[in-house]
Amino acid sequence: MRGAGLGVLPSGCEGAILLVGTVVTTLEFVMVQLKIVKFGNSLAVRLPREVLNRMHLGDGDKLILTEAPEGGYRLTPYDPEFDRQMEIAEEGIRKYRNTLRELAK
Repeated sequence: MRGAGLGVLPSGCEGAILLVGTVVTTLEFVMVQLKIVKFGNSLAVRLPREVLNRMHLGDGDKLILTEAPEGGYRLTPYDPEFDRQMEIAEEGIRKYRNTLRELAK
């Protein structure tokens, strides 16, 4: 299965990435080959429409790029609830830094 690419970046996104590629669907997972292209003064990649549909994303939605523990990177939709939970966790880690350090010994 192949999907056409779609991507629009707001102005001032120096260093932004725009995804261009082909979607290959297998029985187990979706693998997308992407190509880095020049976009103004930036390099970019464009997410194909099929990927955007599968991720329930549209114009203006936010994405989070995180380093995966097994190597590589993971691109996920922004979740404000998860962001709030992480802020609470980070506050607790700061508050109990010394206790956590002692427990880790």
